[in-house]
Amino acid sequence: MPAMKEALLAALLLVGAVYLWTLWQAVARARAKEATGEGAPRPTLLETLIGAVTNFFDALGIGSFAPTTAAFKMFGLVRDERIPGTLNVGHTLPTIAQALIFITIVEMDVVTLILMIAAAVAGSWMGASIVCGWPRRNIQIGMGVALLVAATLFLMTIFKVAPGAGEALELGGVKLALGLVFNFVLGALMQVGVGLYGPCLILVSLLGMNPKAAFPIMMGSCAFLMPIGSLKFIRTESYSLRATLGLALGGVPATLVAALIVRSMSIEYVRWLVVLVVLYTAISMLRSAAVESRGPAVP
Repeated sequence: MPAMKEALLAALLLVGAVYLWTLWQAVARARAKEATGEGAPRPTLLETLIGAVTNFFDALGIGSFAPTTAAFKMFGLVRDERIPGTLNVGHTLPTIAQALIFITIVEMDVVTLILMIAAAVAGSWMGASIVCGWPRRNIQIGMGVALLVAATLFLMTIFKVAPGAGEALELGGVKLALGLVFNFVLGALMQVGVGLYGPCLILVSLLGMNPKAAFPIMMGSCAFLMPIGSLKFIRTESYSLRATLGLALGGVPATLVAALIVRSMSIEYVRWLVVLVVLYTAISMLRSAAVESRGPAVP
């Protein structure tokens, strides 16, 4: 099993290297333009601070896209049409760091981990053409309600009203099949802006696994998905390089700090963290659905 984990980490490092090389070339092009007076890609302190704060909470399972978008719009840092690209490109490196850290420090069955990651990646590729045709507002409402129900069920397990989430570090049989199916769907839903972290946290817990096992699964899934999309944004220059560098520079150190906190948490605290994350995600989805009902859907 150690060899399989090493192979997974090596694959992730390879993906990260391709991403970094592409980003480095973008920085080099920007520096060439700077010499002609067209602007410099140096991030501001505010952009770096946003990267640190959002990725700290991202490593706790909260997610980074929504708060980063709010900060960008509040301070007018990135034009609206460049926000999606900036989110993907800027948060890719911290997400890869999260995956490397949590895959390394969290003990769980490597076969289960690889299969769950592969299911999410397959969902993103194979399910995108189907899911992207669904009304995003309907998905947000459905997922928001489903997560509220799931959070209620999980609270019942914490208070021992219902059978509790287990301590398993692997899935097998029917539970593994269910986990793969649902993570496939979550990977597909990422194509319409539905985050994977909150739903994955509750999915893993309700399948009877140790809630900490969700961290390498959800972060590994996104770490393999995000660099691919980022390459397109970089090549088409449909993102803000300056804000991207700020998110990356602030995000990686913050991820390291958050990882230490999660690692030292007792399992009871992690279970409460799961509930808070899922409730936050559910409310955010329902709020987004309400906002979109009053205007055109966000592409």
